[in-house]
Amino acid sequence: MFHYTVEVQKEMNETMEILEESLKREGFGVLWKFSVTEKLQEKGFDFQTPFVILEVCNPQEAARVLSENLLAGYFLPCKIVVYKENETTKIGMPKPTMLISMMNNEQLEHLAENIEKRLISCINECK
Repeated sequence: MFHYTVEVQKEMNETMEILEESLKREGFGVLWKFSVTEKLQEKGFDFQTPFVILEVCNPQEAARVLSENLLAGYFLPCKIVVYKENETTKIGMPKPTMLISMMNNEQLEHLAENIEKRLISCINECK
């Protein structure tokens, strides 16, 4: 499966607060928080599903990945989504290992495995 997604028992705002704190402890910062819902409504679309995209980055890991291969920058920063589906809050992300596997670079794959484990740990803290 190309993504990792979990259901949580909390509301979106609380979930995002817990997630951001967990990411911070793991050395990841939130570069951008984008409410797809607000933007679509602003553009006149009747989109009611709460859906937020977080772009997250760990500068040390980004430097390591880019030093190995600049084209890996196509997959940066990592994205995590928080959304509501059928009244359930969910958190998910595309798996870094799946994205990096397209580059056929063993060193990058090892880096992606480490990053993925850390991000999954952060997501799981929100359960």
